[in-house]
Amino acid sequence: MKRVLIDDRLLIEELTVGIGIEGVAYATSMYWYFRACRAAVLGAGGHLSGPFERIGTTRQARAIEQLLRLRDDISLPEPRAAVSTMVGVASRHPRLNLLNIEATAAALDIADVVWLSPKASEGVLPAVLDAEGVRWRVHHIDEPSGPDDVG
Repeated sequence: MKRVLIDDRLLIEELTVGIGIEGVAYATSMYWYFRACRAAVLGAGGHLSGPFERIGTTRQARAIEQLLRLRDDISLPEPRAAVSTMVGVASRHPRLNLLNIEATAAALDIADVVWLSPKASEGVLPAVLDAEGVRWRVHHIDEPSGPDDVG
């Protein structure tokens, strides 16, 4: 089964609507998970909290509950291993912020490929992933996906 690291926007998409690709095990970073939870609970209609405001109140409550009690089939990095990897990433990329350090470490430790939302792909992370030899791709939320779409 392909292990795919998804960013905060894609995590929210998976929990509100579903990305739904067979043969894929999703994971996310702790920081992306925190940002998604913060947006769901405290958000004000921005890029991360907007999807929760666009669904009905019953689905919204269920999605927020699913997010706060992250499904067992969405994994997170193990903190002890992640910190060690993060130190290595930070030493190779000293100007990188904590979000990107942790995302890169998670990609190195627990993922076969990283899916970034279009917005995340516009930042510095793609170049860092390339430098670290991590496979990644942009996953457009509104694009249909199939079983071969995990690379």
